[in-house]
Amino acid sequence: MNRTTLIGLLISICIVGVLRPAQAQDKNPVLNHMALSVYRLDKSTVFYRDVLQLDTVPEPFHDGKHTWLQIGPNSYLHLIEGAKEITAHDIATHLCFSVPSIDTFIARLNEYDIPYINWQGEKQQVTIRVDGVKQLYLQDPDGHWIEINDEY
Repeated sequence: MNRTTLIGLLISICIVGVLRPAQAQDKNPVLNHMALSVYRLDKSTVFYRDVLQLDTVPEPFHDGKHTWLQIGPNSYLHLIEGAKEITAHDIATHLCFSVPSIDTFIARLNEYDIPYINWQGEKQQVTIRVDGVKQLYLQDPDGHWIEINDEY
C-alpha cells in the first residue's frame, strides 16, 4: 500500500468517525433521588417516616441536616434542612406515592389528624380518575404537595 493510499484511508476513517451519529446509551436514565429543602428536618422526618411509612437509609453527612428515605428499589428522597421559611407550593408540583389501599391510607391520615383534599380542592374527598385510579392530595410540614393513589 503506498503512502497516498494509506493517508487517504486514515482520513476516511477519521471522517466516518466524526460524521457517524452518536450512539444511544444502552440503558435509559433512572431516577436516583429527589431532594426537598425543608424548614424543620425533625418534623419532616417524622412525617415521611411515620405517616408515609418510608424507610430511612444511612446518609453520608451525619451533620443533622439530612435525612434520606427510600422511595423505590434504587430511588431516594433527600430531606435537607435549610429552607428559610415555609412557602406556598402549587398542587400541580407534587410527589406521588402509590399505596395498595386508599381506604387504609385514609385511616392512617385520620389517625395522625392530617387533612387531605381531592384535585378539585374538596376537603376529605378522593378523586377517581377516568382510568378508575383513586387519588388524594396532602401537604407535608413544609407545604410540599403529595399525591397518594392506588395505582399500586
